[in-house]
Amino acid sequence: MGSQGAGRVLGVNLRARRDEQGISLSELARRSGIAKGTLSQLESGAGNPTIETVFSLSNALGVPVSSLLNEPPASDLVVVRSAELDVLSGDAVDLRMLRRLEHPGSLFEIYDQRIRPGVVQHSAGHPGTEHHVVLSGQLRLATRGRVHEIGPGDYLAFRADGPHEYEALGGPVASVLLLEYPSDLTTPALTTIHPPS
Repeated sequence: MGSQGAGRVLGVNLRARRDEQGISLSELARRSGIAKGTLSQLESGAGNPTIETVFSLSNALGVPVSSLLNEPPASDLVVVRSAELDVLSGDAVDLRMLRRLEHPGSLFEIYDQRIRPGVVQHSAGHPGTEHHVVLSGQLRLATRGRVHEIGPGDYLAFRADGPHEYEALGGPVASVLLLEYPSDLTTPALTTIHPPS
């Protein structure tokens, strides 16, 4: 996230979600495993949180990531320039949230996702279903004891509540990540679709 604007949005949203749930900073620190002092800095708009920090807060509060990172759009016409967005970085993944979309019974978050080669990005899991469309490069994704490799034009979706990991094979990967938070997360699913040859 690098800019003061993004830090301000995270700080305001984090405080609002915590107040809505009536939990203290100490309780949020206990739930998220993030130090109370760090949380205080984040709420004041300071700091540079990683993907892991934001997802830990999302899990601890039981809210979608976009509830922490997104400002509501100012009009019905929305143009988002990925290059102008703040980056949320992890060990191997850079995410830029393009849009939050609400639909009756579901919430969707659309990300420009870049995966750097040479490092594996691990996730302990989070609510919702991940949908991936690879634009360029080769992506190895492991979840639920299965490993899948997908390339340009390929699509893969899986429930993200368990551990999973990403790795760019041979070079960087550019992809679109759609996080879906349906009202019912009880049916496990894993689907892979490859374009025709």
